[in-house]
Amino acid sequence: MKKTTILSLGLLLGLFSISQNSIAQKVFSCNYKSEADIKVFVSKYKSDADLIVYKCKYKSDASGNNGLWYFVNYKSDADKKIFFTDYKSDADLIIYFSDYKSDAEWKNSSKKQLLL
Repeated sequence: MKKTTILSLGLLLGLFSISQNSIAQKVFSCNYKSEADIKVFVSKYKSDADLIVYKCKYKSDASGNNGLWYFVNYKSDADKKIFFTDYKSDADLIIYFSDYKSDAEWKNSSKKQLLL
């Protein structure tokens, strides 16, 4: 019985770690609104943002749903396809691009599901 419990616990932990890593933030910027999963507006001010985003240089750095984005060259490689709008009122999500990785975070957690 102990072996079964230990194996079950190990299996659950393994599945949890796989599910956490599958929420990656590999993003493709679409040219057309109709191709995108979400519409994004880039704010000039951090205080207006739902999400503060840091653009990662390496794909491996863009894991989790915490604002670390890696822009891919092909739509098929992306976890999310986004379209940058010119108007805040057209956007599903308002972001601010930060120069610092440590700034990346959600300011409005109610919108987290947009990137799941």
